[in-house]
Amino acid sequence: MSYSGTTLILIMAIAVLAPLLAYAVGRRFPVPLVIFEILLGILIGPDVLDWAHPGALIDGLSELGLAMLIFLAGYEIEFGKVRGDTLRRSVWAWLIALGLGLATGVLLGGGYTKGVFIGVALTSTALGTVLPVLRDSGDLRGRFGSVVMAFGAVGEFGPIIAMALLLSGRGAGESTALLAVFAALTAGAVFWALRPRPPWFSRIIAKTLHTSGQFAVRFVFLLLALMLGASQALGLDILLGAFAAGLVTRLLLTGAAPESGPLILEKIEAVGFGFLVPVFFVVTGIEFDLASLLDGGRTLLLLPVFLLLFLAVRGGPIWFLAPRDLDRRDRVGLVLYGSTALPLVVAITTIGVDDKAMTAGEAAALVGAGMLSVLVFPLVALKSRAGAKALPSDQVSGSESW
Repeated sequence: MSYSGTTLILIMAIAVLAPLLAYAVGRRFPVPLVIFEILLGILIGPDVLDWAHPGALIDGLSELGLAMLIFLAGYEIEFGKVRGDTLRRSVWAWLIALGLGLATGVLLGGGYTKGVFIGVALTSTALGTVLPVLRDSGDLRGRFGSVVMAFGAVGEFGPIIAMALLLSGRGAGESTALLAVFAALTAGAVFWALRPRPPWFSRIIAKTLHTSGQFAVRFVFLLLALMLGASQALGLDILLGAFAAGLVTRLLLTGAAPESGPLILEKIEAVGFGFLVPVFFVVTGIEFDLASLLDGGRTLLLLPVFLLLFLAVRGGPIWFLAPRDLDRRDRVGLVLYGSTALPLVVAITTIGVDDKAMTAGEAAALVGAGMLSVLVFPLVALKSRAGAKALPSDQVSGSESW
């Protein structure tokens, strides 16, 4: 059997084992599923057991997994909740974090190029990782969940825009022009999604929902492919296309198939969280440069420094700009959830290493700090809000205004 075939079997075995471990440990304290997937990936990777080796097939599936994770994060955004004063505060919090991150990155990295990679990574929020935690704790649909969604959405989308502008290797004018073209394409897609669909569209969705036709699911993946293709054709990161595809898909299904939308989402999540997303996180573990991190010296010291910087750079502005109606425990929880970072950190450091702007050790330190943030920050946030009472969901829409 080829290396790719063996590695894929091991990855899927971990995908099955990880939820069992999460369930067993979760009876005492909750640990995000992604932690087990990454740690077991490190275990079977070249630096420990040396059983798994990435190849073209595995890397392709991993990239699709990252795209699906960002797509689902974009789909989760509810425009009725992410708006008004909360949205403005979340945008300003991220812009301030970007300024702090770039300054910190340049000082820590010893130069502009490396500093940009570090700085943008420090401003990210792992919304796709945080949302399942909020959903499982019952906080997603309340006021607190809507605020986390707003700050997290900007923390996902902002770094993707920054990557397109600052990490593309093109001039600022060219990058801005290409982003404007993509924004126009996305706006056109949104306008099309909001238009009333012909009656046959809803009928065929309902008729094929439980058949082998699966028209709605295939249509969603076509939208995803189109947005990924558009972003790639313009020389932009595919994560931008994935996020935009999630936004457009939600608008389309809300208008065209409101009754079938939740079931369609379940089917998409089954493909994403059941197959592609676990591949991405396990491969992240397999490719994690544990040897460089454990060599000691500056690289190992950078790990706790980066972890604290996630809190300071990303969390500091969130603390000061959090909505005034949140109490202290909610504010602490918002800071911790907003400072949780990993998927975009992996993407950014991968680009940095490929461009030889970052060393493998520095990338491992950043990714390791992201892993610790996923493990520690949501757990502390859950405990800090143990006695907090979120506003009822029916009060959320009335708390914002454009």
